[in-house]
Amino acid sequence: MSTTIAIPDQTKLLPRATARKPINPWVIALNVTLATFMELLDTSIANVSLPYIAGGLGRSFDEVTWILTTYLVANAVVLPMSAWLSRVFGRKNYYMACVTLFTITSFFCGIAPSLNIMLLARVLQGIGGGGLAPVEQAILVDTFPPAKRASAFALYTVAIVTAPAIGPVLGGWITDNYNWRWVFLINIPIGILSLFLTQRFVHDPPAFKAERESARTGGKLRIDYIGISLIVLGSASLEILLDRGQIDDWFGSSFIASMFVIAIICWSIAIFWELRHDDPIIDLRLLADRNFAIACTFYFIFGFGLFATTTMIPQILQSLYGYRAIDAGLVLGPGAFVITLLAPVGAQLVQRNIIHPRILIIISVVTVAASMFYYSGFNLQTNYAHFASARAFQGLGYAFFFVPLSVIAYSQLRPDQNNRASSLTNLFRNWGGSFGIAFITTLSERRQSFHQSVMGANLTHSSAALQEAIHNTAAYLTQHGYSKADSVRAATLFYYNQLSHQTQLLAFMDCFRLIGWITLLAVPILFFIRPFKVAGKPSANH
Repeated sequence: MSTTIAIPDQTKLLPRATARKPINPWVIALNVTLATFMELLDTSIANVSLPYIAGGLGRSFDEVTWILTTYLVANAVVLPMSAWLSRVFGRKNYYMACVTLFTITSFFCGIAPSLNIMLLARVLQGIGGGGLAPVEQAILVDTFPPAKRASAFALYTVAIVTAPAIGPVLGGWITDNYNWRWVFLINIPIGILSLFLTQRFVHDPPAFKAERESARTGGKLRIDYIGISLIVLGSASLEILLDRGQIDDWFGSSFIASMFVIAIICWSIAIFWELRHDDPIIDLRLLADRNFAIACTFYFIFGFGLFATTTMIPQILQSLYGYRAIDAGLVLGPGAFVITLLAPVGAQLVQRNIIHPRILIIISVVTVAASMFYYSGFNLQTNYAHFASARAFQGLGYAFFFVPLSVIAYSQLRPDQNNRASSLTNLFRNWGGSFGIAFITTLSERRQSFHQSVMGANLTHSSAALQEAIHNTAAYLTQHGYSKADSVRAATLFYYNQLSHQTQLLAFMDCFRLIGWITLLAVPILFFIRPFKVAGKPSANH
């Protein structure tokens, strides 16, 4: 006699979480990239609107420049702590909180009746925005399997390169055609859409949940007040130092000197403290992995070159060639277009093992350096086509830069290290951008003074050639209705302006040349990358 054993329906015994329908990873990628794009756009979109904001709020231009500084300072403070904060609150919860705070404070920036309210809103907006990029990168790494990760990085590349480039163009267009307040208010619908999509499609991965639960039950998620205080003070002081240094004459200002001392002391103690803490705010021990440390070095170089040139090119075109802000911004367009077009190609080259990431990044870095040397040969007769083609040439290098670099960064890290690694890579990229902008603003002024002294020594007021040129120009102006005194004055001013423009151009060309050499001299570091299998698992000793 046979007996029949009833087997219960196994699907009813599964946890409710496993019944969730699989979500297309590209839906998640596009959603998180949307918010990151919005945040990175805000780092540059207000730049061209500052004179209008100053008029609208009844303050001086120098005062309203703090609108940029306060945002960058708050951003720099939160960015290194984003991995720790996402573990404390949960990645999805933290990400949604950042988007919510960023969206709400964008509204208050847009309606701010005074500069004080604007600055407070910008600080809170920077705090909200600081967590978006590193959390997005961690989400992409955990959402996509190693074999498809390069394509996700290509999308991320388009966002972090294109957003700062189109910010001035969009900001100029909005300000010219509408009102400067819409520079901030346009974030609101994007933020609401991102929140809706995040709530529906983004979830913390099981490995991250397990790590967070283990840390919480093990008592490791204690608040490190000392580490947080050191990082906040150190990051804020460093960002103020870099952003305001040239404006306040660097160490000629006691304020800047004090920021330098505070930054050095706080970061020195923070590094010592974090390396010995069980649950550090910033996991600097990840830099012991050679591939990750090399990648962080190039994240810094990436931010340095990209943000320096993105700031410098519109400045050159507006001050020397008479371009409007929106026209100067459009020169950056071809570079963004090339990156958008070719970054997915770079991803496929890596994913299909056609070119190893190390080889691809070497080609990319050399191309970026070559574009800098190309820029450095321009003169006052250079037209739009040459600047646009140079930017496209630079974009060609960056299109194949970020994807292989990201693959190298995560090549030998364990999955549970991805979240902390994303904070460090974005920290280095952010530092690179801040150092790059400070570098070109300082070096361009110093080199202009140098060239002016050299050219002035060879072109004195008693120079026969100069006097003849002034005389001929004055005679021409006299023939067209100027008085003799006015024509001599106008002719002298004309040649002085010519001298000023020429020395300013030479200074900018020096900046391009030096950025090119810095980029090129970093290439040998890439030969120290440890071999790894593309799209494979970490090696056993890791």
